[in-house]
Amino acid sequence: MSAVDKYNVASAEILANSALHLPITQAAPIYEQLLSIFPTAAKYWRQYVEAQMVANNDDATRQIFSRCLLNCLHVPLWRCYIRFIRKVNDKKGVEGQEETRKAFDFMLSYVGADIASGPVWMEYIAFLKSLPASNTQEESQRMTAVRKAYQRAIVTPTQHIEQLWKDYENFENSVSRQLAKGLLSEYQPKYTSSRAVYKELKKYADEIDWNMLAVPPTDSCKDQMQWIAWKRLLAFENEHNHMNWNKLSSYVDCHHSMLLVVCNISFPYAYVPCLMYLYHYPDIWYDYATWHAKSGSTDAAVKVFQRALKVLPDSEVLKYAYAELEESRGAIPSAKKLYESILGDAAQTTALLIYKTNEGVEAARKYFLDARKSPGCTYHVYVAYALMAFCLDKDPKVAHNVFEAGMKHFMHEPLYILEYADFLSCLNDDRNIRALFERALSSLPQEESIEIWKRFTQFERTYGDLTSMLKVEQRRKEALSGISEEGGSALETSLQDLISRYSFKDLWPCSSKELDHLSRQEWLLKNIGKKGEKSALSNGSAANDKSSSATTGISTASLKIMHPDTSQMVIYDPKQHHGTTVPSNNTASNLSNPVASVVGAASNPLINPSVSMLDSGSANAFDEVLKATPPALIAFMSSLPAVEGPSPNVDIVLSICLQNDFPTCQTKKSTNLPSQRTTGPAPSTSDLSGSSKSHPIPRRQLGKRKDLDRQEEDESTTVQSQPLPRDAFRIRQMQKARGGSTSQTGSVSYGSALSGDLSGSTC
Repeated sequence: MSAVDKYNVASAEILANSALHLPITQAAPIYEQLLSIFPTAAKYWRQYVEAQMVANNDDATRQIFSRCLLNCLHVPLWRCYIRFIRKVNDKKGVEGQEETRKAFDFMLSYVGADIASGPVWMEYIAFLKSLPASNTQEESQRMTAVRKAYQRAIVTPTQHIEQLWKDYENFENSVSRQLAKGLLSEYQPKYTSSRAVYKELKKYADEIDWNMLAVPPTDSCKDQMQWIAWKRLLAFENEHNHMNWNKLSSYVDCHHSMLLVVCNISFPYAYVPCLMYLYHYPDIWYDYATWHAKSGSTDAAVKVFQRALKVLPDSEVLKYAYAELEESRGAIPSAKKLYESILGDAAQTTALLIYKTNEGVEAARKYFLDARKSPGCTYHVYVAYALMAFCLDKDPKVAHNVFEAGMKHFMHEPLYILEYADFLSCLNDDRNIRALFERALSSLPQEESIEIWKRFTQFERTYGDLTSMLKVEQRRKEALSGISEEGGSALETSLQDLISRYSFKDLWPCSSKELDHLSRQEWLLKNIGKKGEKSALSNGSAANDKSSSATTGISTASLKIMHPDTSQMVIYDPKQHHGTTVPSNNTASNLSNPVASVVGAASNPLINPSVSMLDSGSANAFDEVLKATPPALIAFMSSLPAVEGPSPNVDIVLSICLQNDFPTCQTKKSTNLPSQRTTGPAPSTSDLSGSSKSHPIPRRQLGKRKDLDRQEEDESTTVQSQPLPRDAFRIRQMQKARGGSTSQTGSVSYGSALSGDLSGSTC
């Protein structure tokens, strides 16, 4: 298997499947190759050990179990181990039974808290029940052992917890009903709590892929989701540590010559199986070691870090964490050795700080003298030691000399210049600060001097007079004029410079409105010539708040904002008055929305709707729309007022619909309506709209018409005399109530929805 395909899961599965059909002598090298790449793959370990068991290679089987059991807390693998132990001890009588019992206890101490350990507990209890008892004392001991096993099992959240509780009830009742009552009442709350924990734990366990192989972190969605699932499970385990682990002792299987040493530590169960799958994730190793350290088991944390660095020898962050742990427990030589083994710029500086913390400034000085001779020494070492001498030894002269010595090597480093300037500011040495800036600006390239110019300008604005301030600002503009990013703003933003002169921290000498306006102007100056940004200019730019502008003066808006295509937008003018029309500049846009054009023109009642809603460029396109539009609908649209906004008021629209008299359709058109009835005259368009002016009044309704006329005179009011109603539902309810009493006499106009009154004109 090549280095490129080292962690190829598909290839590993093919190899593992091929090994199943080979003799153990040929399959063993394949398993060894797979397990060297995936040392925590429990399914491969199980497949390997079962092949050895089939071949009756007991010594090889014991050796494999000693290699994998403690690092692979996988229930099927451990059950395979128990099968092997029982097979070996099957014919050894009492001695073999005792060895098997120890093996069960050993297994339960590791995987007994697993959510899938229900079958393990049931197998253990069945084994205890099968032990022979030759006398009453042995029978009593056996019953006691079975009872304790049940009581441990029912407080462990597993998928078989309900079955275990039922079996425990039957067991206690079979022994003594009187004793069972007290014991069951005692353990009932514990069982209920454990079952609730299992239901909660199952939610997290179901999200985990228990068959995945441990591969280095990738950007795949599956790997990221598995990492999240394990993080959630670990958090749950830490918050709800549902099993109190006893300290495990060493387990020695003398007969098999198999030594399985268990560390005397207590640990949350989920970390070890998590490392079976997230074996190459440094954060899991760190969390595991940190948990031990916080629990007081520093030695266990050290062992975790040592194992982690064997798995991830190139992880510098784990080396830092390990060194920090060693330093915290006083193992200074080990911590220094770790820091010195780390390759990188920060390692020397960190080691210098370690010497200072644990051995004093004098030891740090000796290390500094050695470190400065190293070819990989950076300016950080000079800064760290200079500040150490200044703050701890209270010796500014030594610190000044260190900074000056560093200037010989790091004059080209702007950050070093700024650190030196900060040090001189602490000394109130404004004269040397100006000299330092001048030295740096005379040697640095133009493109690397931007930050130095900013700090120089800021220094003069804070501590200089007006003359020196203006002089430095002018020099900065001239020096940066050739840089496209700084040139435009440096030469053309004198007002912004004025604001920066008189600002202090979060205090500004202008209002937020003025500041936003200047921010927009600066953004426009920087982006006016860029392609792809012209369409965004019309949309404006978002102004930054004052706090974000404290460091950079007036900060610019982000250039990665996606702006809409304004050419596809419909123009909305809230100041447009009733009766005015908006000329169309684009015939194609009108064709894309003819209904909008019809409605927009029909809102003017002073113009003939059949003419005014069409402009000369699109008249032909709207002919079909006009022919299909009923006259009543055109009349309705022409009576609509100009609405200031995209959504009209429903009550106003209803009031216009109810109080307007729509034109009457011709009789021959009304006879073609699909709603025509054969038993009576067909209703015209005005019938549908509720108008009563175009209908002949039948003679049998004249009497009722007079009564309704009088009712109309008493109840009807004008629209202007009533306030705008706020409850449209009440109006509709009143309309329904009146509709039942007038349906016999013809159509009724329900009056103005604005007034809420009803008029009873009938046809």
